[in-house]
Amino acid sequence: MSRPVPLTALKTFEVAARLLSFKRAAQELNVTPTAVSHQIQNLEETLGTKLFRRLPGGLELTSAGEVALPGLKDGFGKLKEAVELIGSAGAGDVLTVLAPPSFAMRWLMPRLHRFAIRHPDIDVRVSTRMRQFGYRTLGGTRATDSGTLQSWCEELDVVVTFGAGNYAGFAVTSLFPVTITPLCAPQQVPASGMSPAELARIPLLHDDRGLMYDHHSYWDVWLREQQIAGIDTAAGMHFSHSILALEAAAEGLGITVTTPALAREALSSGKLVKPFSLEVPLHYGYDLISNEVAARREAVEAFRVWAFEEARAERELHALTRLSEQSI
Repeated sequence: MSRPVPLTALKTFEVAARLLSFKRAAQELNVTPTAVSHQIQNLEETLGTKLFRRLPGGLELTSAGEVALPGLKDGFGKLKEAVELIGSAGAGDVLTVLAPPSFAMRWLMPRLHRFAIRHPDIDVRVSTRMRQFGYRTLGGTRATDSGTLQSWCEELDVVVTFGAGNYAGFAVTSLFPVTITPLCAPQQVPASGMSPAELARIPLLHDDRGLMYDHHSYWDVWLREQQIAGIDTAAGMHFSHSILALEAAAEGLGITVTTPALAREALSSGKLVKPFSLEVPLHYGYDLISNEVAARREAVEAFRVWAFEEARAERELHALTRLSEQSI
């Protein structure tokens, strides 16, 4: 073989071999099927060997094609990663973070100034999306909506998820597990304390994350663990985000079952109180997710380390609070 092999022809072969279709390869490469066919034909002539068998039912790789494909897939994958890393380096220290609205407002924002002080050279850009990160139920087991997560991680450096931690193929930093407990404004609680019977007279406010993720009302989960019956959990206002349920509770509209970690400031200031000591742990929590390319960026690693330290402090504070409650 005396002539150099064009990179375009090799890429065309890699796509066509991976898809076993000139038509689908043309769609991915944004060219015509005829152009794909010509590239493959020229490549075969340059190499002096056939790479495909054209059969009535479609394409089939020859033995030479089968030998060539794994190396080309790996090579183009590494080339793509290298280009992405170059692009990231050229973009300066800009860090893009996607977080659920309630987490962004009630956990991230009150702490983010500490990251800015530690890393003044990193420009953090936080965004939220109203669509919750979801799960599919497969044969009774829950699986991550990996297609959505993959898409988000291609657009952004860090994605904060609220889920069960099943994120194969991604760089994952677990922040903290989630517990739920009733929270309300202090005027809702009698001077003698709130008894379970009091729940029948107070409007229930619903944080609908439980219904979205597990198809179970947080109120139903908490009442079952507390062994409280006779409460109509079908009644009351419903909110798609924790922050809305927390605001409604702080305004005295009723009592909600939600995550105390998202209400730390309101609890500290006395805008909200926790009338019962029981907190029910759930089987999911908050995690930081990045694809493997983004995870190697210094800015992403700095944010991961900082967020983990903040989350550890949150876990320690929560443990001390629980010990204090149990000693009363």
